[in-house]
Formats: sequence, structure tokens, C-alpha cells
Amino acid sequence: MATLTEILIIRGLIPIETLDTFSGMPLEDEPKLLTLVEEGTITYGQIASARAAQAELPFVELQDYPIDRAAVALVPAALCRRCEVLPISISGDLLTVAVANPGDVVTLDDLRAATKMHISPVVAERQDLRNAINRVIRSDGELSELSSVLKEETSTPGNDIVPAQEAAEDDAPIVRFVNLLISQAIQDRASDIHIEPAEDGMNVRYRIDGVLHQMQKAPRQIQNGVISRLKIMSDIDISERRKPQDGRLSVIHSGRKIDLRVATLPTVWGEKVVMRILDSSSSSMSLNDLNLLQRNFDAYRSAYTKPYGMILVTGPTGSGKSTTLYSTLHTVAKPELNVITVEDPVEYRMAGINQVQVNPKAGLTFASALRSILRSDPDVVLIGEIRDHETAQIAIEASLTGHLVLSTLHTNDAPSAITRLIEMDIEPFLVGSAIDCVVAQRLARRLCERCKETFTAEVGQMLSLRVGFDPERHALPTLHRPVGCSSCSGTGYRGRVAVHEVMLVSEEIERLAVQRASSAEISKVAISQGMLTLRQDGWMKVQLGFTSIEEVLRVVA
Repeated sequence: MATLTEILIIRGLIPIETLDTFSGMPLEDEPKLLTLVEEGTITYGQIASARAAQAELPFVELQDYPIDRAAVALVPAALCRRCEVLPISISGDLLTVAVANPGDVVTLDDLRAATKMHISPVVAERQDLRNAINRVIRSDGELSELSSVLKEETSTPGNDIVPAQEAAEDDAPIVRFVNLLISQAIQDRASDIHIEPAEDGMNVRYRIDGVLHQMQKAPRQIQNGVISRLKIMSDIDISERRKPQDGRLSVIHSGRKIDLRVATLPTVWGEKVVMRILDSSSSSMSLNDLNLLQRNFDAYRSAYTKPYGMILVTGPTGSGKSTTLYSTLHTVAKPELNVITVEDPVEYRMAGINQVQVNPKAGLTFASALRSILRSDPDVVLIGEIRDHETAQIAIEASLTGHLVLSTLHTNDAPSAITRLIEMDIEPFLVGSAIDCVVAQRLARRLCERCKETFTAEVGQMLSLRVGFDPERHALPTLHRPVGCSSCSGTGYRGRVAVHEVMLVSEEIERLAVQRASSAEISKVAISQGMLTLRQDGWMKVQLGFTSIEEVLRVVA
């Protein structure tokens, strides 16, 4: 039987000189093959294909394979995850199963015993198989089953609150229910989990790529138990139900630590819980990954490379402001610089910088923390958000006394940041002098690369964008639109792309600030100086195939 190395050589994927590299060791030495993968000589998929040829079995790519749900239902989800196998089709009493290791006869025997069927293995690349398992074998069925069990257990009057002792036990149904909700959200790339009490039950929704999706509906009887469990995990007072509370918890998922920021809010039907998933491993920490157009990137770089001044990132909640600031911080932070942040809360923990968590109960507010920070000889200061006059005043003064200050502000566009600070009773001449750059941004859903299709835009679509399109002078462009496939769960979108508006504060804009000019006047001057509006930047991202016209219109007014 040919070895994996010999098969790869015969296929022309690696040079025959590789045999000299493997001299003195078995030709099946997979660590050496993995070294070739790291060097870029071959891919994991090519090794998996060679393994299939060696075992004389078919090789499949599961990304777009039409997996039969009836076949998946025949094998317990726990067995599929533990043994990394996935049933993909069924024909009579023959079950076709995708495996990563075709030589694992013990797993194949377990499948025969579990299904009472003949097993026909096919080979898939391991990571492709894992992704397919996470995509196909969801927790919905188990969650529904647990909901039914919990409903029966709590059907007795007065038994709708799970005691803290029981909720702390790992095998308690409530614990399993909560753990499944969180793990499924992480697998689905959700940014937030919403647990919402209603008159007829408890709704669970995930925010995926900026859009909320209904995921689960549980009986009202388990509501208090689920919320109590989450409060215990987040170190929140479970006896207090009348006022909002905040907490934080951490979970281990697929070997990596995931932090969740938890907030409770009393409503007429009970407490609503929102959990923000803070997965720093999946967040971009490079400015090159923010999809800034070259003009915007050059303008922004001219601001953050200065040793002092203020940079503001504006936009609504969930528009990616923190990611932009952390990416900037990752770029400017050096061992020779003292970088200090003050945040509420600290969302992502970064090595090499000093991060301060605001604690109003202890008297540690943004303003008081900033005063102390400025006595700690900082070079770069990041302020989570400018919310009041005192914080704004100290931040402005810090930027004028040799510090680079990064912060966020809630405004709809970049020019409005200047008028917003003046409304906070900051002297206009200080605002104009301190601010170097303002970035407004939104997050639009990114078109799925696997299924997006080209089409010729219609006149009505182009006119709705209001980007100066004239049907009499301009030809209709060829753009991309969503379709939907298994990779994007049928939505046509996977991931998100930022739309930016970068405004450098020139001398003319500074004079307008001193004159207390309106944001419309400032915007007009900024555009004349080359600023791209959010809508114009979004249109360019549409032309590049990043997103669709509908998405730009959804996120940009």
C-alpha cells in the first residue's frame, strides 16, 4: 500500500526530494507533512484527499455538500462531536458517514452499534468536518427537549425558581440549558444573546452580523431559573429584581476563553438579560483588516501617527467603534510608550497596556480616573466614551498638553462630533485646536463569498443611493447581491464590513468651530476638502463586492 508521502509525490503535490527529508524515519510521519503545510507546500485538504486514496475511499468537501438531515438524526449529537463523524446520506440500510480518520475502526463499530445499519465511510478534511458538525448539529433539539423537561419539573405551583444550590450543580437541567444557549451562540458567531421574558414564554434571540434572529422559545416556568443561573455566573445579586444590574462571566469554548458582558433590565414580564459576547481571538486587531479605503486610511494614519492630539470615533452602539480603537491602539502601542485606558467596561484585554475599569460605586468615574491617569505620565490615553462635560474637558486639555487621546462619541456623522462637544460647554476654540480627526462608522453585513452573484443594477436602486448617478449619462453598473447557501445559513451574508467617514480637522473647519457653525456647514467644507460621506464610502464598498446596496441603505441614513 502506498504511503501518504508517495501518493502526494505521484500527484505532483510535493517534490520527490522530500524523500530525502524523511530519510531515516517512516514515510507516514505526519508531523513532517504538517511541516510542509506550514511552509505552504501542500494543504490539509490535499493530505486528507491522499488519505482517502490510501484507504481506497471517496473524498468529500462538506462546505457545499447536500447533507441529508434524516441521516444526521440517526446518530446522537454527542457521538458525532466526540468521535468527529458526520452522517451525510442514507440509502436503504446503508449510512454514509464522513470521517477524518478512516482507519479508526472502533468509531465505525460504535456507529454500527448505535444505528443498527451498514456504515459506508468517506473521508473529509478534519477542520472542514468540524465546521460541518457545528453547522449541521445544532443545539436546538436538545434545548427544546430540556425546555420540556424543565416545564414538567416546574409545573408544581411555587416551584418556578431554581434554588442557588441546584443551579450550581453542573448536571442540573437549568445549567445545561444555559450552557447550550451560550455555546450555540458562539458557534453561530453571534455578538449578543437576548433573553426576553414575555407573557406566554421566554424568547431567546441571537444577534448575528448585526441582525437579530429568533432562536428559541422556552416555557415561562423556567424563566426565573435561567435568569438566576446567569446572575450567579455573572456575580450579580440574584435577590435584586427591581433595578438594572451589570456583570461579567467567562466560558471556555473549543479551547479558548470567551468573555461575556451581562446586563439585566426589569420589564413588565420579568427581567430581560442581554449578553455581549467578547471574543478577542476573532476580533480584528489590525488596521489593515478594517477595510478602510486608501484615501481614508491615509487620512487616519496622518492623525494617529502624531504624538499628540485627539481622535474621535463616532457611531451608534454596535457600530464597531471599540474594534477600531483597539486596532489603532494595537498599532501605536510600543514598549517605549506608556499606554493607559479607562473604560466601562474593559471589553478586550490587551497585553502591554494599562487598562482601568470604571467603578462609579467606588468613586472611580471617567473624570476621576482621567485625573489620576494624567499624573501617571501617559503617552497615549484611550477613553471608552466621552459622556459629560467634565470628562470632555479633561480629555481636551490632555490632548493639548502632549498626549494622544483616543475616544468615542455618540453622533450620527463625523462633523456632528464638533458641535456635540461644543454643546457640552467646551470652549469652541479648544475643540477646534484639540481634535485632529473624527471617524464616523457603521457596520454592514458582508456578502457571502461562496454564493454572491453578479447582476446589473436597476435605475431605481442607483437613484435610492443618492450618489450622483444620472441614468442619461452613466451606464448601469454590474454589482453583487446575496443568494444564500449552507455556509451563510441561507442569508447571503457572512461577516461584516465597516463603512467609514473620515474627517481631518483643517484650519477652515477649526475656524468654523470657533464661529459655532452648524454641522451641515462643517460637513459642506469637509466634503469640499475631499471627505467621503458614509453613503459614498458604502457605495464604493458595494462596487468592490463587499456588500449590497440594500445593506448600505439599511445602515446609512
